[in-house]
Amino acid sequence: MSVTRACIALIGVSALLGTPAARAFDASSSDPIAAQGTLQVAFSPWDDIETLIITAIDGAKKQVLVQAYLLTSKKIARALIASQQRDVSVMVLVDAAQSAKVPSSKAQDLSLAGIPVWVETRYQNAHNKVIVIDAGTANATVITGSYNFTWSAQHKNAENILIARKNPMLAARYALNWERHRQGAIPYKQ
Repeated sequence: MSVTRACIALIGVSALLGTPAARAFDASSSDPIAAQGTLQVAFSPWDDIETLIITAIDGAKKQVLVQAYLLTSKKIARALIASQQRDVSVMVLVDAAQSAKVPSSKAQDLSLAGIPVWVETRYQNAHNKVIVIDAGTANATVITGSYNFTWSAQHKNAENILIARKNPMLAARYALNWERHRQGAIPYKQ
């Protein structure tokens, strides 16, 4: 997946913002967004959050944007690589310190699979845990919460996740924030 394709996908988000329903919408604003679509919540260790995330990634049609403080889950990494292989645009931002100090980080595996990975170095902690799927479409999905994309988050920690489906304006705001972070990040080097 090329960075050019990534930019084209983000242009789709910009096009969404030009629709009549979005004329008064400012994606960079912190103003409230109208509730729409569905919300699903889950809590580890009781709920299988990892499978919920993988199922959402597997359903992506156009794009998956990831912001990860830490991504060590082999299963989530495999789902991202599989999406990339079926021609879904997958792009990942990771925290610099966590990616460098945790040997089980999947940043290198993702990069070797052709997924563009950027490292956030501007912050003490790039602590976002967000996945945006198919921003710019009616089926846009945002996944966020305390859940790091790790085995421990599922099996050892008390974590939460919120999956907001079919809210294009919410996904647009998250996608544009993802892009703002990408612009300040550096390409991952293997």
